[in-house]
Amino acid sequence: MKKLIVLAFMMLASIGWSNVYAQDEAEEEVTEEEMMKFAVMEDSVMAFYEQKNEELIDMIRNNEVIDGAARYNEIKAAWDDEEKMAEIEVTEEEKAAYEEILAFMGSLSDEVRELKIDLIKNDEVIGVATYNKVNKAIKENPEVKEKVDSLMAELKEKRGGDDEEAGPDTGE
Repeated sequence: MKKLIVLAFMMLASIGWSNVYAQDEAEEEVTEEEMMKFAVMEDSVMAFYEQKNEELIDMIRNNEVIDGAARYNEIKAAWDDEEKMAEIEVTEEEKAAYEEILAFMGSLSDEVRELKIDLIKNDEVIGVATYNKVNKAIKENPEVKEKVDSLMAELKEKRGGDDEEAGPDTGE
């Protein structure tokens, strides 16, 4: 009789455990809508980063003190070495301009991080719970990662392709 009770208890425990496990799996299933929200959020962050990166490139190319990207790269290579700085004759104005560029670079990563956090916290965009759910699924499930990557590629193509689509078709 004891064996029967122990066996029954073990069966109930395993059934209960499998139900809990099945619920966990069901809770972790990511929907198409959640993956799209994640992809849209990531694409928004990437678009913002690309815009800021273009500003940085323009800042370097069009800097009146540092004469273009070549001089910028020369200063960058010598930046931490006073001898090299003297050797390439970096002026105080160039140092100040280079430091301004470095400050912009530093603020760029902070701005991108702040934007991403704000978008994640915004329930209308994605929300923390959904972000964490999709992010976890991406790490654990290659199919989810592939789907989200595909959605992000489509969004990037649409974002980048808008100008190209409008060009040839106008006027006809």
